[in-house]
Amino acid sequence: MNISEINFADIDWDFNVAWSWPRPVRIAVILLSCILILGAGIYYDTLDQVKILETTHKKEIELKALFVLKHNQAVNLPEYQQQLRIIKQRLHDFIKQMPMEEEIAGLLIDISQTGIASGLEFKLFKPAPPIRQEFYSELPINVEVTGKYEELCLFISGLAALPRIVTVHDLVIVPVDKTKIGKQSAMLMSVLVKTYRENKSTPDAK
Repeated sequence: MNISEINFADIDWDFNVAWSWPRPVRIAVILLSCILILGAGIYYDTLDQVKILETTHKKEIELKALFVLKHNQAVNLPEYQQQLRIIKQRLHDFIKQMPMEEEIAGLLIDISQTGIASGLEFKLFKPAPPIRQEFYSELPINVEVTGKYEELCLFISGLAALPRIVTVHDLVIVPVDKTKIGKQSAMLMSVLVKTYRENKSTPDAK
């Protein structure tokens, strides 16, 4: 029987007598029931499993990336440890080169004597207030000296040779006037000299 020949108005749609429905109708109802059951199964069960699978897949990718990172860190750990030891040693050496508080006065004398030994005449030697940094303090000194150009260079070289850390900043050299010192004009050098002191640790506030 062709489904187009079926008069649906004459069918008793009571499921208790579904066996008496025309065969095409029974097949259609069975197929529709299977589709509905399959759709409900996918909706209520399979979709949740798909979401769980996607979440698990993303987690797997994250864990793989974390594993690669940890692996690289583990492989490079000896190199990192060696670099850390070098940094700590350099920091220790740097701190050892900082003058102790009781040595500051002596260092100031060393700086001035270095200038005098270089043949320079001091016009200004003025220590400024300390500038506190994270673990050390800068001790700036404003200096103005006059002398020959090579004497100025000798002074800068002498500062670098001091046993404590001394750095030079804002260096400016200009002719003083037309006065001759030997065969050279007198030069005026203005410079900011800095030395450094380790900050003393303070106990934590209670």
